[in-house]
Amino acid sequence: MLDAIFIALQVLLAAIGVYQFVFSILGLYRKKRKQHFEPTKSFAVLVAAHNEEQVVGALMENLKQLNYPKELYDVFVICDNCTDGTARIVREHGMNACVRTNNNLRGKGYAIEWMLKELWAMPRQYDAVVMFDADNLADTNFLREMNDDLCSGARVIQGYIDTKNPEDSWITAAYGISYWYINRLWQLSRHNMNMANFLGGTGMCFETNLLKEMGWGATSLVEDLEFTMRSVKRGVYPKFNYDAKVFDEKPLTFKASARQRLRWMQGHFTVARRYFFPLIWQSIKERSIVKLDLALYGANVYIVLLTFLLTATIWADNTFFDGPNIANLYGYLPLWLSFVAIGANVFTFLAAMILEKVTFKKVYLYLVLFPIYLISWYPITFYAFFTQNNKQWSHTQHTRVVRLEEVQSKQG
Repeated sequence: MLDAIFIALQVLLAAIGVYQFVFSILGLYRKKRKQHFEPTKSFAVLVAAHNEEQVVGALMENLKQLNYPKELYDVFVICDNCTDGTARIVREHGMNACVRTNNNLRGKGYAIEWMLKELWAMPRQYDAVVMFDADNLADTNFLREMNDDLCSGARVIQGYIDTKNPEDSWITAAYGISYWYINRLWQLSRHNMNMANFLGGTGMCFETNLLKEMGWGATSLVEDLEFTMRSVKRGVYPKFNYDAKVFDEKPLTFKASARQRLRWMQGHFTVARRYFFPLIWQSIKERSIVKLDLALYGANVYIVLLTFLLTATIWADNTFFDGPNIANLYGYLPLWLSFVAIGANVFTFLAAMILEKVTFKKVYLYLVLFPIYLISWYPITFYAFFTQNNKQWSHTQHTRVVRLEEVQSKQG
């Protein structure tokens, strides 16, 4: 019985791996450019900030320079439980500093929920809401791209999340490689197939009427994934805009990265528990591969955990108990197939970098250390499973002051 369970789990994981690889191939090409529209949509640009005085000024300057009619967008910075000069700097740039103080309901999700209530009570109402983080930089055509998608019928849109500091350390390079891969071979592949994309926490756009209908309601540690699940359950599929770039600051050290990723995995476990089975059931009833695909994405945290546990068990069996004593499907496969699987995995990351025309020389050198970053997800996810009830928001400190022109010039 135990052998049968192990074989079944290994077959399941292999099938999911093949499914994801096949899907990634669909991101090798890009569709023709979409139709462009005259700027007509109005935007409330929300910026979530907690003690961001070192970087928020650069974003304020950046948002002033957007290639969009100034009368059609306003910027609101949520100064959430700030104890520094964030609000002062925002006001110095002529933007709206919205101060929130609540020591009980802490975190980005709660801050957004509060800000939306404030927004609905204002005299001016907007066609859509765009969300950034305080450490971001937005491409000058970001709002034009959002306007095009809204005019084409999209209701939830995710921009292309890029990295503004990929050469700072091997950790920031690892983030950069991961996001180039995600944008090209996860997000774009699903966009090409007219499937649901997933939200990434920043560079997001929401139709105002949809937010008012649904309410925000996403207050977990991964509010982006939570809202993705809620919208897809309603039949509203988030769209990916490849040309709407937003540059995000990544943690410089492994310790800061591990803390951030631990929070992500804790939140993923919470969202997976709430939405996996309802989405699976809906996908069966409606024969919807879109909902099945998103359910699998939501359950990815359990897939990583299961892969780690199976691998650790098989290794321990062989190392300490003179194994194999447990059925191991991969032991019956030819050795060359293992090398093919590893090569295919490496190829996808390298292919994404080539397709995205990555010109950062240091990042290619840091590829040697990239496997360490990938492997570190396993213990982080394992620890997150036992601490998933922790709802405390851990803030990632941002210090890299970079201007948009610097990022774009380095990208060639």
